[in-house]
Amino acid sequence: MRSPKHLIVWLVLIAIGAALTQIFHDWRPAPDQPPKPVGSAIEGRARVVDGDSLEIGASRIRLFGIDAPEGRQDCRDAQSKAYSCGTAARRALADLIGGRDVSCTPVGRSHDRNVAVCTAQGRDLSEAMVRMGLAIELRQHSKGRYAAAQREARDGKRGLWAGSFEEPGDWRREHMR
Repeated sequence: MRSPKHLIVWLVLIAIGAALTQIFHDWRPAPDQPPKPVGSAIEGRARVVDGDSLEIGASRIRLFGIDAPEGRQDCRDAQSKAYSCGTAARRALADLIGGRDVSCTPVGRSHDRNVAVCTAQGRDLSEAMVRMGLAIELRQHSKGRYAAAQREARDGKRGLWAGSFEEPGDWRREHMR
């Protein structure tokens, strides 16, 4: 018969194994799968509100997994010159859509808006905005879905990554109270 000391050792080893399993699970790259839909697709002509928001008809939509600079937010370019990065992000999203129909699959809600994976001509608008460097990935929501696009933009010094910027969430907390 084993002593209580052996039982404690085994329990500690099991606890360590469980903790390591959880850590490995959290570090593992997320599958490049969209989140599960929670509503019917919303389709049609979109009006761009800002770099991560749009409206289709009466539906207000926030693009899934990203955060773009606010409309009044300024950033610095590679020469440290201030520019309206919020306006640049809004224009870039409008250019991506190009007046074509947009299809958005709601995956959740945030405040008074649907959060959705939106595409124009089959192109994921969130990924495109991150890849251009005009939005950042919200990893806590996207689970790494746009990590490669952000790495590519950062390494290529595109958009926001060409100079310096305050993360949009931090900017909102400081300027939009």
